[in-house]
Amino acid sequence: MKSSLAGQIGVPAAIIGIVVMMVVPMPPFVMDVLLAFNIALSVLILLVSLRVTKPLDFSIFPALLLLATLFRLSLNISSTRLVLTDGYAGKVIEAFGDFVVGGSIVVGLVIFVILMIIQFTVITNGAGRVAEVAARFTLDALPGKQMAVDADLNSGLIDEDQARQRRKEVAAEADFYGAMDGASKFVKGDAIASVIITLINLLGGFVIGMAQRGMSAGESISTYSLLSVGDGLVSQIPALLLSVATGLIVTRATTENDMGTELLGQFGRQRQSVQMAGATILILGLIPGLPKAPFILIGTLALVIAARLPKPGEEVEDTPEIDELPTQPQKDSPLAIAQDMRVEPLELELAYDLIDLVDAAAGGDLLDRVRALRRKLAQEIGIVVPLVRTRDNLDLPPRHYAIRVHGVEVARGQAPAGMVLAIGDDLDSLPGMATQEPVFGLEAKWVPAELREHVALANSTVVDRSSVVTTHMAEVVRVHAAQLLGREDVKMLVDMVRQSHPVVIEELTPAPLSLGDVQRTLQALLSERVCIRDLVRIFEAMSMRAKASPDPEGLVEAARGALGPAIAASHAVDGRLSVITFDPLLEQRMLETLRQGEAGSFLMMDPMVAERIAMEAARTAQAAEAAGNPPVVVCAAPLRLPVRRLLESAAPRTPVLSYAELGGQLTLVTSGVVNVAEVTAA
Repeated sequence: MKSSLAGQIGVPAAIIGIVVMMVVPMPPFVMDVLLAFNIALSVLILLVSLRVTKPLDFSIFPALLLLATLFRLSLNISSTRLVLTDGYAGKVIEAFGDFVVGGSIVVGLVIFVILMIIQFTVITNGAGRVAEVAARFTLDALPGKQMAVDADLNSGLIDEDQARQRRKEVAAEADFYGAMDGASKFVKGDAIASVIITLINLLGGFVIGMAQRGMSAGESISTYSLLSVGDGLVSQIPALLLSVATGLIVTRATTENDMGTELLGQFGRQRQSVQMAGATILILGLIPGLPKAPFILIGTLALVIAARLPKPGEEVEDTPEIDELPTQPQKDSPLAIAQDMRVEPLELELAYDLIDLVDAAAGGDLLDRVRALRRKLAQEIGIVVPLVRTRDNLDLPPRHYAIRVHGVEVARGQAPAGMVLAIGDDLDSLPGMATQEPVFGLEAKWVPAELREHVALANSTVVDRSSVVTTHMAEVVRVHAAQLLGREDVKMLVDMVRQSHPVVIEELTPAPLSLGDVQRTLQALLSERVCIRDLVRIFEAMSMRAKASPDPEGLVEAARGALGPAIAASHAVDGRLSVITFDPLLEQRMLETLRQGEAGSFLMMDPMVAERIAMEAARTAQAAEAAGNPPVVVCAAPLRLPVRRLLESAAPRTPVLSYAELGGQLTLVTSGVVNVAEVTAA
């Protein structure tokens, strides 16, 4: 929200004016205007409190409550000065002292005392207690809410911007309820101050009337007491409105509508309750001695309203009409059997005791998270992930789930009901079932969900069951992205690029490359976890390479060359790229053994030596990862693909880049050098 000149100048000037009112006498007319403004401000605050849908929509309320209280107290001081010095404090106070209380000091005092009891004993104390409890529980729940945001981010349910906004809302909620806990004390102190000020006005006016103005006791009481009571009532009505607004804010739960709409909507769903209430009132009207007309009128009105309310089960449903529902094939029809035979690209199977994860009625949100995960992975790897078919499998052991790619089970994990996954170092003291985190293999333990807060305080990461499943599925999709990219998917990507860059596609297909060649190249990039979102540059590089030679290996390296800086940046941390290199003599020897075959280039080396190179590179990579610096292996461009094949089994997670792909925007940090003496001596 942009700052305005009125807010920057007007509000500070108003605060200074409030302080000035405490020491500078105010004319009666100005006092009338300020008292009317005070009442209007209180009414406005109350109406805003009724209209907001969640407390944070009125986050300025604690500070506004302090300013309104200070303004009202300054009005009390100014009116007290006018009452005691002039015996007249304007038309507003005179009207409240004469017209509102009927000119009777006894009536005025009784009304004033009743208002004080309502405000101080009922509303203020209740609102203060609710604010205190809300502040404590909000602060206690703050770590859990922040970890829930992190879990949703890791599972793909939200993106970085949404996570940042939710963290900001969680912090703002804690700050708001903490401020409301303190602001409620202002209301309580204001109520006490109003009683003291009114008593001072009564005693001071009585003494001044008799000692300085020569009035009799009756005249002094009649004049100053009515003015003092009128002043007290003028200040107590806005104070009561603010107390009610405070109670509404701290007791309000977050809803989709304002309070009035929610009130009518929730009562409107209680048809039988309204009928019973109307019948009860009618029965009371039949009791001898009670006036019949009011009870019969109210009871009849309640029954009429109940008759117009919808019956249970008659609420508007969102289900389509029968003729709009898609026709489902019969269970034994050829179409149904053919659908069951179809092999889905991506499937998630759940054991019978994990069905609650996908049951929205039981609070399961796994399907929503999977849908959000598809959107996140599309941005991360550059392909549209196929729809995930989720179904139960009675053959799975209890607590287990399985992930299949083209009908083949590629991963399996556990998600016990009523538990959360704790990941950390000191888990031995926690009750539960020891396990390993399914993606990175970290030591973990399934602990009862009731211990979530206790685990969080022990500096361990807490992950709910749905997040475990979606995180595992995300890793499976990243590993098997090449298998999930079908010919139809490639055609869709090509058509998408054709709409914005038609010339690029004209030069690429159908000559010199076919759709199958494009698919094979994109699959090779995905198999090394290279994002293919920048399809325009990939296709441009492929078309230029295809004019010289359409060999698959050359097409892949050409595409990687176009994406080189982006590939290197994706593995960097804060602009620093941890690299593992080969000893120059070893790299030269590897170049000498480089050969070309039908399947592409390879290293014609002694298998024992090649294995030692792979093991040494894997050991160096593991040491760098343990130090918190995930590395990449860097080598000469002709060696990149053969080295990748060499390390595929020993270090599958370690990327292999060529020197040409590093670019110049990153700071390179050497994490190790692979050196095998036997090779250099050969």
